[in-house]
Amino acid sequence: MNRELLNKTFQLMLQNTVVTLELFFAALILSMLLGLLLAVGRRSKNIVVSGIIRLYLLVMRGTPLILQLMFFYYGPYYIFGKTLPRIAAAIVGLALNSAAYSCEIYRAGIDSVSVGQHEAAYVLGFTRWQTFTKITLPQVIKHILPPFSNECMALVKNTSLAQIIGVVELFRVANIQMAKYFTTIPLLIAAVFYLIMCGVLERLFHYLEKRYSYYR
Repeated sequence: MNRELLNKTFQLMLQNTVVTLELFFAALILSMLLGLLLAVGRRSKNIVVSGIIRLYLLVMRGTPLILQLMFFYYGPYYIFGKTLPRIAAAIVGLALNSAAYSCEIYRAGIDSVSVGQHEAAYVLGFTRWQTFTKITLPQVIKHILPPFSNECMALVKNTSLAQIIGVVELFRVANIQMAKYFTTIPLLIAAVFYLIMCGVLERLFHYLEKRYSYYR
């Protein structure tokens, strides 16, 4: 691959990295919100609610993400007669899958705060909101940051599976260029792109961990 083709391939992959980032951020926001709701429901004393959520977690964590993406893209056609747009189906599949893992991360963080600290806050005259914002939330954030950083990096890499339903993102372009020019250089470029994105996330979470390190 000569320099001109290499530059063209690089520019093309750089453009489609935007699609990868769109998939990542959209799925991340949805999974964070849904994961929190699932964590609250998972800790519910209502057997029906907690049972349904446990079944959901089993299905989403126990089946391959690639099959889930295919289901959310092809499945609606057999139910409603229409398919979701490819990008929308990819976001839904990635978000619902990631939410299942985020749920357990949130639940572990919430359970890490002892009941005694809530009782001490009550004795000191703290309101429920003050207890949550000044005592519970900072400790929960501290405990969930390391596992959540892993989930975010996994989500970045999982966007590459969206190509299975025809989404033209970074890895899809790399495969196309590799087949077109019979070289693995596009795959190496894609690897560098993913490494940079994960590196940025690693630095961000490292900063946040230092920010909340003084909470016990």
